[in-house]
Amino acid sequence: MTPRLPRRLPLAALILLALLLAGCVPVPGTASVPTLTVAPIPTPTATPLPMAVIVNGEGINQAEFDSELRRYQQAQAGLGETVSVETASSVVLENFVDLLLMEQAAAAYGFTPDDDSLQSRIETLALDAGGPEALAAWITAHGYTPEEFAAALRRQVAAAWMRDRVTASVTATAEQVHVKQILLYNEEEAQQALGYLQAGWNFEDLAAQYDPVTKGELGWFPRGYLPSLAIEEAVFALQPGQYSAILQDEGGYHILYVMERDPARQLSPDALLTLREQALQTWLNQRRNESTIIYPP
Repeated sequence: MTPRLPRRLPLAALILLALLLAGCVPVPGTASVPTLTVAPIPTPTATPLPMAVIVNGEGINQAEFDSELRRYQQAQAGLGETVSVETASSVVLENFVDLLLMEQAAAAYGFTPDDDSLQSRIETLALDAGGPEALAAWITAHGYTPEEFAAALRRQVAAAWMRDRVTASVTATAEQVHVKQILLYNEEEAQQALGYLQAGWNFEDLAAQYDPVTKGELGWFPRGYLPSLAIEEAVFALQPGQYSAILQDEGGYHILYVMERDPARQLSPDALLTLREQALQTWLNQRRNESTIIYPP
């Protein structure tokens, strides 16, 4: 058992959000291009465009969806991943739903990126990229027009602001347990190991025999970090020096041993990130339940 939640948040995969947080990647051999400026929010046209999804009355048109789908497929191909069109379409569509929900919530709190702040953000990205030409080349290489990029950036800035507001509720310390385990892959061996423990064997010595490399070490972790809620509940019910019954999940048969407990231990960077992702996903699920989301045929 790996003591962590699967990284299932769609937003973590968004290319543009990564650009926001880490800076963009310059493209070598670029030609001279005009300096980027923020495009104002476009005025709706008289003829409605076909929509890919509508969230609380605001939508993503089919052209924007198709462009983002191509970018996602190209990014996956660059990573050596093969993703079906159906899977890619679903990921991109749900990414847009999450972005719209966060952008709408940010606006409800009174935060909407203005043109000046967005222009400042673009200038910072250009500086990180190596200049306006390098940023413009990156934008072109990823299938954006300058106007599309500015509009997407506006949405991303609002979503990032709301994400930070939601995840700020996750504190840097939490109750944690320090755990070792004996992991086996069939029930008969697990029962045998449990029998040794019941006969008085020292857990740490026995764990080292079954796994000489890690000696069964799982380290410290808080609630909400394990992939299995049932195993988490069993672990946090133990006191230091106690071991669990045999616990089965898709990873095998586990016997867990609590070495220490701390009511307010500093979270590791990975645990803090996991709990923040969990808090954001919980918030998004609640917002989805409260929202009207339409997927036009």
